[in-house]
Amino acid sequence: MIRTEKRMRLCGALLVANLIVIWGNSLLPGDVSGAISDAVKAILMPIVELFFPGSGSAEGGGGLLRKLAHFTEFACLGICLTWLLAMLQRHKALPLLFGFLTACVDETIQSFVPGRNPSPVDVAIDTSGVITGMILLLTGYHIYKKRKTNHKLEENEL
Repeated sequence: MIRTEKRMRLCGALLVANLIVIWGNSLLPGDVSGAISDAVKAILMPIVELFFPGSGSAEGGGGLLRKLAHFTEFACLGICLTWLLAMLQRHKALPLLFGFLTACVDETIQSFVPGRNPSPVDVAIDTSGVITGMILLLTGYHIYKKRKTNHKLEENEL
């Protein structure tokens, strides 16, 4: 991936913001985190109900919402890490390693927060999110490069 100062700064800022969101959420006490999950669930349930009628009447769902939030936060982290390390031309496995270590730190933080507990399952979900983010970015980049190459070939044929 092409490395410019502007791209490096943007990617670094997105990476730091992503880490602040991840670790900031882990620092929230269990009752506060639960209240946020409940508020988000209240907003999302009418949307879910449109696509899956009858699902909004079920109790619970907060646990699933939290797991999806973990996965999404770490998918964004996977994108940022892959982009940054690709611009720095580092080994392609490093985003996975850094993502896994970030998940371990995240769960360690939770072990010191009232009402929160670390979970190896969350580390696995987080790492899956990182892998998904890596795949999304690399796939998107390869599609972009292929289209750009095909477009150049078409221009040369004219």
